[in-house]
Amino acid sequence: MIHSVTPASGDAYITLLGRSTWALVNAYHAVLREKGLRPERVSIVTEEPYAQEASTAAEAVRIVSEGYGFVPAIGVEILPEADFIRAGQTIRSLAQDLIQQGFSVAIDITSGRKVTVAGALIAVSLAGLDIRHIYYLAMKNTDDVAKPYMMIPHQIQRIRDIMEDAGARP
Repeated sequence: MIHSVTPASGDAYITLLGRSTWALVNAYHAVLREKGLRPERVSIVTEEPYAQEASTAAEAVRIVSEGYGFVPAIGVEILPEADFIRAGQTIRSLAQDLIQQGFSVAIDITSGRKVTVAGALIAVSLAGLDIRHIYYLAMKNTDDVAKPYMMIPHQIQRIRDIMEDAGARP
């Protein structure tokens, strides 16, 4: 007997890791604290030169999540360096799979390199995917920000949801 699978109804979070692991972790922390997101799944997408930092980022995401009382499934996708097409295909496919499983998908572009961010956003847009949030942790300056989110003055940082700012989401 084959049992039907109940579709997911929670959140999934795709985050792009570039040069700064702190930027990824702090943006994630800001989304949890300021936006109330509690993703069931977190996917870290990075390029080969930054792959060695992915396990550190995954562990930090786990620790921050536990501080908010939950533990998401965390996965890592490694892309070739500066491959705009492959980045777009990978992130589009990942987002599409999560949406088909019933997840509400958020993408965080804070730490991503330009080629990965552009590839991701163009691909999901052309595919017409229902991305619920596109997050970016804006900093008024980048002096002394390589430290935990709560140690950075809140007046110099703000978590932005590009979808909300563009009027695409209430």
